[in-house]
Amino acid sequence: MEEPESKKQINEECIINRLPGDLIERIFFRLPVSTLLTCRGVCKQWQNFIRDPQFAASHLQLAPSYALLFFPQGLVSGVLYPSDAILIDEAWSPSTCAVPVIGPDDFLFGSCNGLLGSYTKTSTIKIANLATGECLHLEKPSKNVKGDHYCFYSFGFHPVTKEYKITHFLGDCVNGRPHNKDRFNIIQVYTLGDEKWKDIRTPEPLSLISVRNSGVVNVDGKMYWLTEDMLVSWQHAVISFDLSEESFATIQLPAEREDQDRYGPRKFWIREMHGKICILTAQPSRYDPRALLGELQIWTLENTVEQQRWSKKYNIKNPPNYIPGPHSVHRDRIMTQLYNSVCSYELFSENFEIDLSKKLKLFDSKPRWMYNMQSYIVVKSLVSLDVYKKAGIVRRPKQQVGWELKKWKAWEDKRREAEDIRETQKKWVKCISLCRISHMM
Repeated sequence: MEEPESKKQINEECIINRLPGDLIERIFFRLPVSTLLTCRGVCKQWQNFIRDPQFAASHLQLAPSYALLFFPQGLVSGVLYPSDAILIDEAWSPSTCAVPVIGPDDFLFGSCNGLLGSYTKTSTIKIANLATGECLHLEKPSKNVKGDHYCFYSFGFHPVTKEYKITHFLGDCVNGRPHNKDRFNIIQVYTLGDEKWKDIRTPEPLSLISVRNSGVVNVDGKMYWLTEDMLVSWQHAVISFDLSEESFATIQLPAEREDQDRYGPRKFWIREMHGKICILTAQPSRYDPRALLGELQIWTLENTVEQQRWSKKYNIKNPPNYIPGPHSVHRDRIMTQLYNSVCSYELFSENFEIDLSKKLKLFDSKPRWMYNMQSYIVVKSLVSLDVYKKAGIVRRPKQQVGWELKKWKAWEDKRREAEDIRETQKKWVKCISLCRISHMM
């Protein structure tokens, strides 16, 4: 005689829950976040297990990494295009859908443990979980500061204190107006969960232009950026800011580097590569300082107990003409935007020449702005923002209404229309090729 449906369901549930806890844990560790979010609704036991912060932390350690390519909002041929982002998966395939936590007016300034930090044009900045869609809107540290820019913000995590911190380089200003737009002597710091921002004074005035031109990276609980060396005006040094101690240190660049080549003085950028600080140096084009000429050198900083030592990782001839940041390299391939497409090139030995014919084309970048792409290494995680939502500076997001919604919908319709046209063109090219082959046979 067949069991009643309710009793059969209870028995099946009991069988699942009778599995050894370590076996269930090992299975869950290998599931993507999207599946785990569904599993939370199966039963209370699974919900509690998956919501456990310890499980989220362990799952994060095993999560695969993706490249997230971000295109800031900007004018192209007089037309305003929204901010946009595309994920590149483990098979180097671009995502076909938008990243929903990044709005049309958002400007990405950091990525950490599956959380994205975005500067908005309103009075808030946004921290969002890439996978779950959970968002936290925070009041900006300074209101109505003239000349403020998303590149002056950074987002990091300290592995010992387990604290997430947002930093802001505050340019010298009087009554909200820039006093010296080239320098700053205060870093504003906010720890998620705290009631307010705090100001930390730098040991000496530092170059704000260097921050904007070379970038900022966060590695192992420290924030790094380039500044001008005050002793020799044409040189640079690396400044580090410990997110736990909130203290500063200076690291000299490698002494044996070449500051000039046959094209003239070199330019320097700071990047992160495989969890290490690295310095990229090359000669920029006189017509566009973001475009590269000559050889590209990549130096990595080796941190040991005894000392910090620079080593030359790559010396690349015929490099791509644009290197995005803050993560230029993803799984031994260097990312770049070349004319109207986004590509990657494999990194080989220490000294080699890039063969432009062997590029891996990822997708067409039209109509996005040239030399303005950012590249981040991201993961999909279960890190929750709930514990930080009661802080005093948390604000409600402004709802997109009226013209904002219409503008976003118009952008989306235009992008879909462009994608449909490209797909149709590809199909026609394929059909023509097949017809030609059939005719030849």
